[in-house]
Amino acid sequence: MKDFVLKHKWMVWMLILLITIIWGYAWVYMKASLQFMGPFTFSAFRFGTGTITLLLFVLFLKVRRPPREMWKHLIVVGILQTSIVFLLVMYGMQFVNAGKSSVLLYSMPLWSSIFAAKILGEKVTPGKMLGLISGMLGLVTILGWDIFFVQDLQIIFGELLIVIAAVSWAGANVYYRLNLQGMTQLQVSAYQMLFGTLGIIIATLFAEWGEPVVLTGESIFYILFTGVLASALCFTVWFVILSVIDMVSATLSTLLVPVFGLFLGWWLLDENLTTGVIAGSLLIIVGISVAQLSKGKQTTEGPEAGNTYSGDSSS
Repeated sequence: MKDFVLKHKWMVWMLILLITIIWGYAWVYMKASLQFMGPFTFSAFRFGTGTITLLLFVLFLKVRRPPREMWKHLIVVGILQTSIVFLLVMYGMQFVNAGKSSVLLYSMPLWSSIFAAKILGEKVTPGKMLGLISGMLGLVTILGWDIFFVQDLQIIFGELLIVIAAVSWAGANVYYRLNLQGMTQLQVSAYQMLFGTLGIIIATLFAEWGEPVVLTGESIFYILFTGVLASALCFTVWFVILSVIDMVSATLSTLLVPVFGLFLGWWLLDENLTTGVIAGSLLIIVGISVAQLSKGKQTTEGPEAGNTYSGDSSS
């Protein structure tokens, strides 16, 4: 597939558009799934099917198993990037709109930049600082709007959980940079998702054991779409994309995900796009763009941990 894409570069951008639309739809289906089962239960179903599919890809592509000494690091990344992120996101989405949730979680690059500067010693250029300031103003705008105008404690609580999820995702990225750089991204993705899914299943058994689960054609579709298509299949294609275009372009293209998330949430779920959400979202997207473009000018290094995306982040 990689050779075919290399010969037809227009396919890269078609695939990027297709993947980001699918990831945008995933946010809508994540929100809709909550009428059929608990947030942890859905995550367990979703990432269970996603993990099985991704491991089948690993077998089909004959990707070797990770070295034994790497398993502990994969467990840590799995807990940070899959367990914590999607347990918090799904729980928070009980109170927060799908579109706004996607924007808050995709603030992750801002936190990654801060951690990279503090922990990895990366230089904070003026462009990156401008991007961070813009992004943080966006977060403050969204949260501040709800604090001062909406004043719904459940919504604010849900938003804070999703922001914490973004911080956890960023922490996983930095941990990857420190401990898993020698492994392929497909190895890391498949096995961290395996361990992260086990963490989600354990949390589900403790928190939602005995709660009703309604399995209908619609709810099963949501599980399969987000687990197999959005998490496993799109993620596999994403690795092909990462192998043929530069990392900055790939990272910037993921900004389409919260854009589609906002639009589809408004269109399909009748979610209200307030002035605060629109203004804050624009500030975050501009901030990430400026920070990433600044990074692109100062380095041409290969794929970095900030891009171990799970799609919706698995999405």
